Amino acid sequence: MTPMDGSTRDEAEDAEVAATGAAPKSGEAQTGEAQSGGAQGGGTVRRRDRPGGRLRELDLLRFVAAAAVMLHHFTGVPAPEWPGGSARKVFPGLGEVTRWGFLGVELFFLISGFVILMSAWDRRVGDFAVSRFTRLFPAYWVSVCLSLAAYLAFRSYVPFGPNTDGPIMRFLPNLTMLQEGIGSQRMEVVYWTLYVELHFYALIALLVWRGITYSRVVAFMTGWLLLSVFAMEADFGFVKVLLLWRYAPFFVAGMGFFLVYRYGGNLIVWLLIAASWALGCYYDLKYQFPDFIVPGVSEYVIPAGVTLVFAVMALVATHRLAWLRWRGLTLLGMLTYPLYLVHQTIARTLVPRLYPHMSRWAVLVVLIAVALTSAYLIYRLVEAPAQHRLRARLKLALAQIRRNGLPAPAGDADRDATARPAGDGAEAASS
Repeated sequence: MTPMDGSTRDEAEDAEVAATGAAPKSGEAQTGEAQSGGAQGGGTVRRRDRPGGRLRELDLLRFVAAAAVMLHHFTGVPAPEWPGGSARKVFPGLGEVTRWGFLGVELFFLISGFVILMSAWDRRVGDFAVSRFTRLFPAYWVSVCLSLAAYLAFRSYVPFGPNTDGPIMRFLPNLTMLQEGIGSQRMEVVYWTLYVELHFYALIALLVWRGITYSRVVAFMTGWLLLSVFAMEADFGFVKVLLLWRYAPFFVAGMGFFLVYRYGGNLIVWLLIAASWALGCYYDLKYQFPDFIVPGVSEYVIPAGVTLVFAVMALVATHRLAWLRWRGLTLLGMLTYPLYLVHQTIARTLVPRLYPHMSRWAVLVVLIAVALTSAYLIYRLVEAPAQHRLRARLKLALAQIRRNGLPAPAGDADRDATARPAGDGAEAASS
């Protein structure tokens, strides 16, 4: 993830995802006065300054979250690729720890709330949509194609039971990332978080359309949290889906942490974060997957885990992790998103071919090494160059839409076709 104002907006946007992980860019808030609420709020809120550039502490946290999820899937869950259908049985000691790695997803959603609000600030809806599309889709398309290739070559795929779509049927819906909405199944289990992220982006786009100010963000957070609870009470299905009730507390809290990071503490914002923490703890216990629940243990471990990720984000928001400045953390941040996307494809394909001939620990080392190498290659060879080229073309298309379809004035088209959009050069260099 990234700091905010000192960098170009395109640099800031690459700090993300839900779910999910990508390299942030450098930039920092500058001291000064920012309107807290425009016509609504009046008054000013002083932004906080921090020396340095990129938020490398969020690079580290994103990688830790991805690693927790990866080890969760490699060693802590039922998994048909392992003998006996359970990785936890193959790694009985380690698996009792990594079975809680699903809490890394909650950390991802907190970070996403923080960074997406930062990325959306002072943007128009079209620019926000372009930034999210170019951030998510290049690596995702590679992941979907790798999943299909694993099926075609090795008959390796995620079974979702009888009367569900096979991998061939799933492929095209999965390319759109909308498979959950139309009733198809995911090519990979982890893709569910990306659809959650899309819900979040749609809600943030409404805020962007209205115009983001400090006071509007606080009102948005309050309304989202309360309306999601009311929708649950009324069992209003459409609104429950629209407001993403299950994960709303994590996104709302992430947004609150960003406000604290940028403008300093505020009692109302901290109370919203506290309410989100309480709801998040309850939701994670009440509505968790049955296999993740251990009676007599989960009641303590899950709230403790949620509390831990909230506490770590509070340290980020209050600049207490700003001392994490090692440049190598940037590389870890770059690996996070592709690592998250492809690690299950790798395990499902390699384990049946390696485990009969290698020890369980050797297989685990190979899985981690292949996953990290694949993530690096996807980022370096696909994600970074594709983002630059795709963003440039989408910005040209967006400009034409804003001109109501009219071509660019003579001279402007040639200049637009040859010039890089503002910030892309710095973005590519820092990637």
